[in-house]
Amino acid sequence: MKKFFIHIFLLFACINLCAAPRLTIVVAVDGMHTQDLELMRPYWPQGGMRTLSEEAFQTDVTLPHLVYGGIETITTLMTGATPMEHGIAMDHFFSRNDREIHHILEDKSQTGIGQNINASPAAILSMTLSDRFRLANGDKAQIYAIGLDPYTTICMAGHSANACCWLNTQSMRFATTTYYSEGLPADADRLNTSGRLALYNSKEWWPRMDIAQYIQPTQEEKKRKFQYLGLKDGRTPAANELLIEMALNLQQSKKLGEDPVADMLLLQLTVQTPKAKADRIQSAEQEDMYLSLNQNIGYLMEQLDKRIGKSNYQLLLIGLPRLGSSADMLKKAGLPRREFNADRAMALVSTYLMALYGHERWVDGSYGQTIYLNRTLIEQKKLSLDIIRRQVSDFLMDFEGVQGACPATELNLIANEQEMGRLRQSLSKKMRGDVVFWLDENWVVMKDDKQMVDYVADRQPKVPLLLWSGSYRNHPEKQQVNALGLWSLLFD
Repeated sequence: MKKFFIHIFLLFACINLCAAPRLTIVVAVDGMHTQDLELMRPYWPQGGMRTLSEEAFQTDVTLPHLVYGGIETITTLMTGATPMEHGIAMDHFFSRNDREIHHILEDKSQTGIGQNINASPAAILSMTLSDRFRLANGDKAQIYAIGLDPYTTICMAGHSANACCWLNTQSMRFATTTYYSEGLPADADRLNTSGRLALYNSKEWWPRMDIAQYIQPTQEEKKRKFQYLGLKDGRTPAANELLIEMALNLQQSKKLGEDPVADMLLLQLTVQTPKAKADRIQSAEQEDMYLSLNQNIGYLMEQLDKRIGKSNYQLLLIGLPRLGSSADMLKKAGLPRREFNADRAMALVSTYLMALYGHERWVDGSYGQTIYLNRTLIEQKKLSLDIIRRQVSDFLMDFEGVQGACPATELNLIANEQEMGRLRQSLSKKMRGDVVFWLDENWVVMKDDKQMVDYVADRQPKVPLLLWSGSYRNHPEKQQVNALGLWSLLFD
């Protein structure tokens, strides 16, 4: 009988150790790069990043689509689908209805609370991590998302979150959208009215070490230490610290992770700085952001250990590519960046079609690597849309920097080369115009003298991923993890 009870005890102990954690925390960090994590590791004698570097499962995941530094990456990670499937290929799209550029998450049926923004996750066509979590755990599961940017936060919240909120640095208030049933969480409203945001916005940020102790200080930083006052569009340590406070307030008030029903908390943080021109560290200022992130993650884990116990939560930390490589970095590597002027190219395409078919508006517009022809006019003139698509494709092939072009309908027929496969995966239904083109390496699309798309010099960036769990769980081999498999990594 004694042996029987021992076996029962061991069985329940095993179940307890292997059970899914009561609270899952997903932290997406803008600009976090694998090589920079390795670079900064000696500077973390203790703290959250030190704990993760020693105890977490770590790997890099490669993205299967083109990366533009927008919300296409977070949506891919949250849905386990490519832009072709989930619908979020870029931050904006060209609308044939009014010939204007709109944000991909624009939703006129919703209004902003605390910010003049009409947005919702309705354009996300696939189930997100939070949606699957809701289906798996039912209505009693609590799901919250907190971030620095409205669109990233909405993508993390998905369709099923109780609420999401983000920091509006213009008004110094937390904001949200009417899409979510709970509206602005009470904890966010309390921070808005308590004066805490004003306090964070008055915080000074200066180097925590002597400038000579940093690895890559700029010449300007050597002459004059960097110093900032306020939140600076959310690109300071104070912004991360504020969001950690908000997350812990929510955990306490909603008792996240304190009952048998699993909960989820999603956070967007950053290691970008006001002067950053690339994701890779190029300044003491960027190094200092990593030092602060170590402290922030450490405080979060320390508080959760005390409140719900380390065996009752898991934390997934993942990077979001944003800025790519700077022009200076490319130049030093002997890879000068080249610019493709989209406005000039479209003007030339329009002039070419006028010469062929008469002085009419043959091109409605363009966005990204897609051209939209005036189908209504082509139909009225009883011309062949297929022929004109082919003519435009052939014409674009003569442009410097254009590696290839084809009618959008023929993209799937091109030999399955790696770059073509990524381009196909990056074209959602909304982005699918009439003619698609792609550029030579190190060329970027420019519009109105501003870089519009393309993650410079790294067409297939790797995303750092760290998964820590206080319970004993078997983690997969590195080669088994990809950008489309976060759900399996967390819950299978």
